[in-house]
Amino acid sequence: MVTVYDVPAEKLILKTAAKLKENEKIVPPEWAEYAKTGRHTERAPAQEDWWYTRAAAILRKLYVKGPMGSSKLAAEYGGFADKGSMPNRAVKGSRNIARKCMIQLEAAGYLVSKDKQGRAISPAGQSLLDNSAKEVFDESKN
Repeated sequence: MVTVYDVPAEKLILKTAAKLKENEKIVPPEWAEYAKTGRHTERAPAQEDWWYTRAAAILRKLYVKGPMGSSKLAAEYGGFADKGSMPNRAVKGSRNIARKCMIQLEAAGYLVSKDKQGRAISPAGQSLLDNSAKEVFDESKN
């Protein structure tokens, strides 16, 4: 059986994002086209559908690393802030984006809430990712 660990992450995330676009519970908020993804970035993402890509990446990250809250996820999507002549320093990404994505994924049934641990992947979310991984694996074989 093909799982998330058997295929490249980038291809899996793009395939899962395409499937998440079809779900009506996952929609970018109206502010999403103007929002930066963290303090370390200068502009909003150039991709039109970056929200779905981030939601798919969060789903995969929770599959691989287990239950997490929005603060740990924000640290995963952080980067280095340019502090001018001072040394650059690691900063977290946007907790609001991580939180809103997790809320939408939970409403769609792909995540479940764990007490004091954050959110974890549900069997439906695991099935979605494994099916996407199987499709990516089959496409790469041909």
